[in-house]
Amino acid sequence: MTDSITITPSSAPLQATVTPPGSKSITNRALVCAALARGTSELTGALVSDDTRVMIDSLNRLGIAVQESNQGTTLTLEGAGGNVPAEAAELFIGNSGTTIRFLTALVSLGRGTYRLDGVPRMRERPIGDLVDALVQLGVDATCESPGGCPPVVVRGTGLPGGKATVRGNISSQYLSGLLMSMPAAAGAVEIIIDGQLVSQPYVKMTLEVMKAFGVSIHAAEDLGLFRAPGGTAYEARQYAIEPDASAASYFWAAAAIVGGSATVSGLSTSSLQGDVAVVDLLEQMGCKVDRQADSICVTGGKLRGITADMNAVSDMVQTIAAVALFAEGPTEITGVAHNRHKETDRISALATELRKLGANVEELEDGLRITPQQLRSAVIETYDDHRMAMSLALVGLRVPGVEILDPHCTAKTYPNYFQDLCRAAGTA
Repeated sequence: MTDSITITPSSAPLQATVTPPGSKSITNRALVCAALARGTSELTGALVSDDTRVMIDSLNRLGIAVQESNQGTTLTLEGAGGNVPAEAAELFIGNSGTTIRFLTALVSLGRGTYRLDGVPRMRERPIGDLVDALVQLGVDATCESPGGCPPVVVRGTGLPGGKATVRGNISSQYLSGLLMSMPAAAGAVEIIIDGQLVSQPYVKMTLEVMKAFGVSIHAAEDLGLFRAPGGTAYEARQYAIEPDASAASYFWAAAAIVGGSATVSGLSTSSLQGDVAVVDLLEQMGCKVDRQADSICVTGGKLRGITADMNAVSDMVQTIAAVALFAEGPTEITGVAHNRHKETDRISALATELRKLGANVEELEDGLRITPQQLRSAVIETYDDHRMAMSLALVGLRVPGVEILDPHCTAKTYPNYFQDLCRAAGTA
């Protein structure tokens, strides 16, 4: 792919039906549970992307072989029964937050020395709260970069168990990593959440994937406390992975921006992925949403600004922000302070790029207030952040001359995004 891509505006309303690739979030959770299971698991519909590639490569380095077929969408692996076969490993995880957080917890089950590192941006993304929780549980784990950032070194002697407190306001991925590994601890584990837990749907997704592999743990109704007895192994199984709801959001948003409709097959409101709730926000903004048992269709309408606490669907902020540019009245997004610690500072970076497009944007501590104005062409920086590229490309479906720099950053979760977007918009 070239160093930039200029989006061709759509000349007609959408009439698109798409099936996005598999969910990154579910793929990486299923890989961890299958790796810790007893027996051979087969995952179908898996995502093929940079984030899943570094997870698979790391599991291979840990001695848990992952076999790929059907162009990588089917993954077969022999679980290690709660153990880590390798006694030492250097793991390079790129800029994949799920991979480093899930595997930092997983390698605590091993007996050896494991070092996890990534790209320069990953060395700026805090992981200290997770490392502190592991230390509370008796693990020898340290961060090598200032501010509790990777590289992470874990000198494992098995996960003893015990009690740990985790702050809830930074990243639910810390908790998900702990939850998936704690059933295999030597003793009982109790995790207490300090404060409000962000991105709760992702934690619920983790619990559901664990249950699918035969492990249920105690979770308080408010997700403030979790307990597992330890000494429990997952059971291998065949597991089908849903299409990615985050990827689907861009096609639904395209219908909102251009008009017409976009139907995403393979998803419903009963999805494990909380991000399907983005259609509720699009509905509030004036779209029509048709929810079926195996599909969701969004049809564009006259758009209006909304006020939304997007804590539970924080990965959808850029998607809604793109739609907000075409709405009547301001849109205020709150509850997403933790977005500053993602692939980039997604609040500051988003404000910068929206202003380039002509919007009036007020940056809040925990979100943004976007007031639409006359839009204009712009060259959009993507900050090596796939969601910046995918969401702001949508603006180019209405506004001529929107150029997206470094479009290949979408390979993190959706390598064929621009081809699929052009096809859906009739500009291929």
